[in-house]
Amino acid sequence: KRILNTLKYSCDGYKRIIKSEEAFRIEFILFLILLPIAIFIGRNNIERVLLILPLFLVLITEILNTCIEILVDKFGSEKNNLSKKAKDLGSLAVFFSLLLVLLIWILIIFK
Repeated sequence: KRILNTLKYSCDGYKRIIKSEEAFRIEFILFLILLPIAIFIGRNNIERVLLILPLFLVLITEILNTCIEILVDKFGSEKNNLSKKAKDLGSLAVFFSLLLVLLIWILIIFK
């Protein structure tokens, strides 16, 4: 029962983020495009894993960034430096995860 509840909550979270977050929708579409490409261009299972893992990391980071934004908005709707700092750092984490995808894909493709 606990596992089924976890699955239900995860599905609810997916529905909410796909509906409300354009950045996540774009990253998820890129994930769906790049996943089969990674499987095809990876020369062995290690390369495939190295190409696929950062794609998941981008989605995970975007989800966590969205959580930060929701919490900051809920508990501090007025503008202040700490709220901006939290949101900027969440955005930076997403940016670094995207750079990681780019770096790994370049290194493997142009090996």
